[in-house]
Amino acid sequence: MASVELEGVSKHWAAASGAVPPAVDDITFSAEKGELIALLGPSGCGKSTTLRLIAGLDTVSSGVIRIAGRDVTGVAPAARGVSMVFQSYALFPHLSVRENVLFGLRVRKVDADERQRRLARAVDVLGLAALLDRRPSQLSGGQQQRVALGRAIVAETPVCLMDEPLSNLDAQLRAEMRREIRGLQQRLGMTMLYVTHDQVEAMTMADRIVLMNKGRIEQQGTPHDLYANPATTFVANFIGTPPMNVIPATAALLGAPALAAHVPKPFGAEALLMGVRPENLHLADAAAPDRLAARVAAVEYLGADSQIEVRVGDARLLARTPGLVALRADDPVSLAIDMAAVHWFDLSSGRRIAT
Repeated sequence: MASVELEGVSKHWAAASGAVPPAVDDITFSAEKGELIALLGPSGCGKSTTLRLIAGLDTVSSGVIRIAGRDVTGVAPAARGVSMVFQSYALFPHLSVRENVLFGLRVRKVDADERQRRLARAVDVLGLAALLDRRPSQLSGGQQQRVALGRAIVAETPVCLMDEPLSNLDAQLRAEMRREIRGLQQRLGMTMLYVTHDQVEAMTMADRIVLMNKGRIEQQGTPHDLYANPATTFVANFIGTPPMNVIPATAALLGAPALAAHVPKPFGAEALLMGVRPENLHLADAAAPDRLAARVAAVEYLGADSQIEVRVGDARLLARTPGLVALRADDPVSLAIDMAAVHWFDLSSGRRIAT
């Protein structure tokens, strides 16, 4: 096992048309030994570039990268002690599963007995025994993913990098592979950096999440930290399914005048946004304290619960309530707000205000 540290790392691309925003801008974070860190964010935020910088596939414009305490910023990819699983699996179509898994070991001239030992371990861990003589074209997407994982395992590097490895799979198979990869990482004790745009993958698999936006780190911490204490409106809107409701505080006060007592001092409502998650809004009677008066816009029944979209002036919010509700569009409705779960954000900066 080995730690991975990035300190002030940036990556700038040269452009004939002039300066362009950096792909990665002064990011600092670390992955401790045996941790699974998810690099999460929308397309174009710099997460895959960050992974390529760690692997040495791209060069750093500034900053330092350390693996196991060793500065590897200028070290060749093969000498960094990392393995990588790509989004496309990158399997050789003309080679069997066995030959695909062992290809890297042959290139590095690992002796035959050691190659067989490592192959046997990967086969045992991933259940590849019945597939060893097949070609990639004869495998399902999940089986191809296991082969790509097997190639990373036999390298026996202390650090494994994964670049959106499940994006080509269907929803059910992604859920199965999430559990397999997490279990594999824990059994082998690997330090893993896992790139994804899917917040469900990050929330269910990671020890810690590094959430990126426009080349910078928006927030990093445990999944619970990001869910319960979003640092910005971007985090609030990105984490959670459905995401947090974030509306102007003035709109919230229009539907719930009693909220005025909870507005943090010395801010005025016109300078604030209010955030509350759908599960912290509950159907209530009109006499409930801190109730929010609204009108139903739509109801989605999902079986275990229903999502109710409501209008408060020009603002819209989602509430989640158990089971089936007898509400229709344009019905008046009262929602009780769990004030302990309300967040306030600065309207101009989007940053959360500590209360």
